[in-house]
Amino acid sequence: AALTVRFLTRRFIGEYGDMEFIYSHNLIMDGREILFHIWDVPSSQQAEEGSSEEKRIQWADSFVLVYSICDRASFNILPLKIQFIKAAKEGQSQEKVPIVIVGNKRDLHHQRVVSSEEGRLLALSLDCGFYEVSAAE
Repeated sequence: AALTVRFLTRRFIGEYGDMEFIYSHNLIMDGREILFHIWDVPSSQQAEEGSSEEKRIQWADSFVLVYSICDRASFNILPLKIQFIKAAKEGQSQEKVPIVIVGNKRDLHHQRVVSSEEGRLLALSLDCGFYEVSAAE
């Protein structure tokens, strides 16, 4: 949620509840207007792999999966999530689904438990993009 709000408002808010939101945002890029619809799902609700998860996957055109560099468990669930997304999306067509893995909380390097290299290697092995950021900065 912090990363989504930072993208939409350029502000950082440190604490969020455990709620799911859909945001809309217009952006001009290379002279073209782009409309984003962002379905922000808290990690506690991502754990389900039932019809709600399937509905989110079918709704989306691309995916940004965010983990905390300070939380190994949030990183460890990514391979299964990505396999689930790819099976659901790519099983219907031959097009590659755009997926980006984002390591958040780069500013908390003193609490880091997941290295940048681990993130890069995971993204490479799963054919995803990779970034490390700090929503706070």
